[in-house]
Amino acid sequence: MTTTLPYGSWPSPITPELIVEGAATPTETWADDGDIWWSESRPDEAGRIQIVRFRDGQRLDMLPDGFNARTRVHEYGGGAWWVDRGVLFFSNWEDQRIYRIVDGSPPEPITPEPPQPAAWRYADGGVTPDGALMFCVREDHTGEGEARNEIVVLPTDGSSEPTVVVSGRDFVSDPRPSPDGSTLAWITWDHPNMPWDTTELWRGPIERNGMSVSVTSQERLAGGSDESVVQPRWGPNNDLFVVSDRTNWWNIYAVSDVDALTPVYPVDAEVAPPQWIFGRPSYTFGADGALFSTWNEGTTTNVLRVDASKNSRVFDIPRAGLSSLRGLGNGFAAIATSVDREPEVVSYSFTDDSAAETVVKASRNLGLDSAMISQAEAISYPSAGGRTSHAFYYPPTNSDVAGPDDEKPPLLVMSHGGPTSAVSGSFNPSIQFWTSRGIAVVDVNYGGSTGYGRAYRELLYGNWGIVDVEDCCAAADYLVDKGLADPDRLAIRGGSAGGYTTLAALAFKDTFAAGGNLFGVSDIAALAEDTHKFESRYEAQLVGPWPEAADLYRERSPINHLDGFNCPLITFQGLEDVVVPPAQSREIMKALEERGIPNAYIEFEGEQHGFRRAENIITVFNSELSFYGQVFGFEPAGDIEPVEISHADALGSG
Repeated sequence: MTTTLPYGSWPSPITPELIVEGAATPTETWADDGDIWWSESRPDEAGRIQIVRFRDGQRLDMLPDGFNARTRVHEYGGGAWWVDRGVLFFSNWEDQRIYRIVDGSPPEPITPEPPQPAAWRYADGGVTPDGALMFCVREDHTGEGEARNEIVVLPTDGSSEPTVVVSGRDFVSDPRPSPDGSTLAWITWDHPNMPWDTTELWRGPIERNGMSVSVTSQERLAGGSDESVVQPRWGPNNDLFVVSDRTNWWNIYAVSDVDALTPVYPVDAEVAPPQWIFGRPSYTFGADGALFSTWNEGTTTNVLRVDASKNSRVFDIPRAGLSSLRGLGNGFAAIATSVDREPEVVSYSFTDDSAAETVVKASRNLGLDSAMISQAEAISYPSAGGRTSHAFYYPPTNSDVAGPDDEKPPLLVMSHGGPTSAVSGSFNPSIQFWTSRGIAVVDVNYGGSTGYGRAYRELLYGNWGIVDVEDCCAAADYLVDKGLADPDRLAIRGGSAGGYTTLAALAFKDTFAAGGNLFGVSDIAALAEDTHKFESRYEAQLVGPWPEAADLYRERSPINHLDGFNCPLITFQGLEDVVVPPAQSREIMKALEERGIPNAYIEFEGEQHGFRRAENIITVFNSELSFYGQVFGFEPAGDIEPVEISHADALGSG
């Protein structure tokens, strides 16, 4: 029997404790000699990254207590571990040195201890075919000024120190030795570009002279001139491939010579994500030489197989997405997402006519009735300037409860980070937390998001704080017009760049009645002067050159438009965040406090850019739910301690 209760007050089995308890979200995969490896984030182990090996039907945790496979290169990391011939190499979070584990032995450091703690940081390794050498990215923080990003080579046994083989560019990635060990390929780019703006593909012969190794006669193969080339990979016959967006879409190309790229399978879709992190390939090669790649259409996935004779076949896979592809037999291993369960580690085997899936690591059994899960609906809707924007809408869903006929649900508009990033319709328990309580959610891919081609991605250039805000507001207006949301109970939330969009929407628009800000940017001028190297010129594309466009930075910064704030805001901040420093959150909350705007502010010791510890994640969920309940006038179900709101007496009077 269905009970009728006000929206927002529905009891739900999807608690914060359920979300984090036993959570072990897979993040990257590797395949090695028939074994499948993966990394997984574990909130109940203080958020550390564990490496798991699957062999002969058995799973084995590889890292002993005290070790965490996570790198700080670019601060966002990724590519912190790799495997060769059963030997695991990984960058350890605490000291950022590379360790190796051989046959279950204790981790052994193979890079030297830096002169200052964590001053040498490593990522994105690749081992030569003979197993003797390892090429990887090193970020060097030992000098004055900006860190140096270089490609280094070192013996896999750690018998000598790393040697720099590629330097002189602001950024490098994807050092990939060829299958015959003769050539290295890699990607470079320079300020103010990000890797989705303008990058270059390079190669050079690997020269060995005793213990000395160098990469000589380096030449640019492709890229530059507003072309993003990413993910260089070698085919089994020493053929080089790369992903380029030269036709608006990131597609795969075979590289035959300088500026000579041949499309493998042209498609009006993205076969690669933006390169925020290392180590998640979106195409790979099977043992028989077949190339595999994937792309999404809404909440379904296409898998392309191109065999050694260049015959192609596209398979429809009932998954919301596949990532981190690693060649395995006549198929690949990957991380798979779905619309109704958490990510899983899977493997696929292919024939000319069929694809067979094996689940290697299943998602947790959350014990949820399928009728409790709100499934994403991909929507496209009109926005300002005649644009069409995109989002995923999730209606309030609970098999045991319904809302009153005379009431519309609150709506939570989610603005993703990046901002050059995207959301998908994959199952996310964090979204289900809200929908199962009677709160509608719309997850917005505003102009500037990836997945819709380069032209859509570039809508945000020069327009950060405008296009993203307009598209989030338009999503709310669209759903209100459809009768799917209460126009008086609209909230917007986001983290990092999504936090900036949240703050900008509250400062410059009157659409929303509340906001949730997670480590968001309040002063983009301050961010231009105080952030890490990877993003230190990012705003030049999004806003304008600094300091020449200083007036525009001040104009777009929510901290300078407090007169526009007239609704409550809750903010969460990690105290070790170097991407968006705590001063950003403290300044906006101090300003709201002085103006008497209802607000709540919670800081977390030991957290960086994003929250990883179980107890802190639980606090965020409960506090934010309590906050919206107090603002919108509903009583959350369950034993939730009310968050303290400063100037709560002003609620309802703004």
